[in-house]
Amino acid sequence: MVQTSNPPPPPPHHHHQALVLKSAIYSRLTVLTLITIWRILLSPYDTSAPLNPPCLSSTTTTPNHPLPPQSRIENSVVWDSVYFLRIAQCGYEYEQTYAFLPLLPLSISFFSRTVFAPLIPFFGQRAVLALSAHVINNLAFVLAALFLYRLSITILKDPEVALRATILFCFNPASIFYSSIYSESLYALLSFGGLYYFVSGGNNKAILLLALSGCARSNGVLNAGYLCFQTMHRAYHAIFQKKRVALALQIVTVGALRSACIFAPFIAFQAYGYYNMCVGHSLDEIRPWCKARVPLLYNYIQSRYWNVGFLRHFQLKQLPNFLLASPILSLALCSIVHYAKSRPQNFFSLGFQTTINEKSCGVVFLSDDLSRSKAAGIVEKSSLEEHFNLRRRKNVIKGDVANIPTESEPAAAPGYLSASVLPFVLHLGFMAAAAFLVMHVQVATRFLSSSPPLYWFASYIMTYPAKCFRWGYMIWAYSAAYIFLGSLLFSNFYPFT
Repeated sequence: MVQTSNPPPPPPHHHHQALVLKSAIYSRLTVLTLITIWRILLSPYDTSAPLNPPCLSSTTTTPNHPLPPQSRIENSVVWDSVYFLRIAQCGYEYEQTYAFLPLLPLSISFFSRTVFAPLIPFFGQRAVLALSAHVINNLAFVLAALFLYRLSITILKDPEVALRATILFCFNPASIFYSSIYSESLYALLSFGGLYYFVSGGNNKAILLLALSGCARSNGVLNAGYLCFQTMHRAYHAIFQKKRVALALQIVTVGALRSACIFAPFIAFQAYGYYNMCVGHSLDEIRPWCKARVPLLYNYIQSRYWNVGFLRHFQLKQLPNFLLASPILSLALCSIVHYAKSRPQNFFSLGFQTTINEKSCGVVFLSDDLSRSKAAGIVEKSSLEEHFNLRRRKNVIKGDVANIPTESEPAAAPGYLSASVLPFVLHLGFMAAAAFLVMHVQVATRFLSSSPPLYWFASYIMTYPAKCFRWGYMIWAYSAAYIFLGSLLFSNFYPFT
């Protein structure tokens, strides 16, 4: 009698991805439910959300008395959502609308004209635009959570920590913005997806997604810093380790071109604004920024209409906003300081004094498919070395100088304190400093909510329940409180981050 063995159980990461998917969906349903409840129980502070004057380029009028379903949908259009929907419907009509980048409005317009076009006769154009936006952002959030898990397991090489970090993201304090008509969800999807492909060796996909992230939010151009960091280390290795100046020049050239690709969409949009607002107008009509040596529309709008600038919000009346942002800024500061204190040599040398063993495991120093296999823990040391050297030879043959690994030793210990995390920590530090010193500080909660190190550090300290139980409890309590307050205040047009 032949005995058949049971099939092996699926790898843990497959089960974890299912949990991530469920957590992301449940978190969106929770937020949307809370929004609906608060909208029913409370009256909004500002009731102008349903107002929809005709576009400047149109002579048609909008019905003054929308049907109840249409009214309920349009009531969700609050704060910056008004701008995104107006742009999707009418284009860039006014100067201040150029502060909102085009990817979300274009996506909303496309879906409302295609997938949801049959609903326009029943709900009206603006309600369908709002419905399209909600579907896009909530779907993008679910996909962003999946990419964050894949990125986390590639960098941290610890499925349990990666899972916990991703679930923290699913219930992050800025959740209200990921389910509203804001660009956070699209940016998170493109940023996490681009970084995942970047550390996994899919350079073309990485560049495309990271470039598109700059079409969703202006801080998307900062993702070019990861490429610059990688290029800097590879060029250093080519010069001082291999003594090949020509190879270093090739690496720098390729890195510069790839970084330029990430900046290109944002620069193109600024050029579009300059063409519309400055070209063809007389000197008496054009705006002051048109006459600048470098006419950057985005900076002018942020300063002119939102009073964004260095230390401008360091005023006593802004103290409540600083208190509102203090939890996320404190978490960011703790994550950076802890990494710097634990790995001072690696941190303050910008990774140049990292051990050879760690350089080989740091995917920011190389792009390879080996990262995922090491993350899953299914390749032994000898196999790692053989695969690593084979990958290196293939890259040399192909001429892909940007993908030449810098070392050939197997990986070091995984975790938040690994060399791989360094560029993410540096990126977080720059963004936190900008949020605290330049931006409206209360925006820090959602501005930093797409930074992976925040969730990695929180998950890291939760692995030591005996010592950090209170910290873990406080992090979860903080997230729950901000989800509750955000759904209450933001959805009813009261001030919130």
